[in-house]
Amino acid sequence: MKNEDLIKTLYDCVAHCNNCADACLDEENVKMMIGCIRLDRICAATCTATAEALSVKTKADITGMLKACADICEKCSNECAKHEAQHCKDCAEACKRCAEACRNFAA
Repeated sequence: MKNEDLIKTLYDCVAHCNNCADACLDEENVKMMIGCIRLDRICAATCTATAEALSVKTKADITGMLKACADICEKCSNECAKHEAQHCKDCAEACKRCAEACRNFAA
C-alpha cells in the first residue's frame, strides 16, 4: 500500500469517527454513548496525526505511530460495534479497515 492509499483510508476513518461522535450526541441515551464519543474523538485525532506524518517526505521511522493508530482504531471499532445505530456500525467498519491498513503498512 502506498502512502496516498493509507492517507485516504485514515481520512475516511476520521470522517466516520467525526460523524459517529456527532450522531451519538443525538441518541436518546447520550450517557450510554460517552465511551463511543470519546473513542471516536481520540481515533479521529490519532488518524489525522498519522495521515499528516505520512504526508511528509522524511526518513523518520513512524512504525510506532502506525501501530498505536491501529490499536486505537481497533478499540474504537470494538466499541462502535456494540451499538445498534447505523452510524456506529459504519464507523466500526471504517475503523476496522483503518487498523488493518495501518498494520499492513507498518509490517
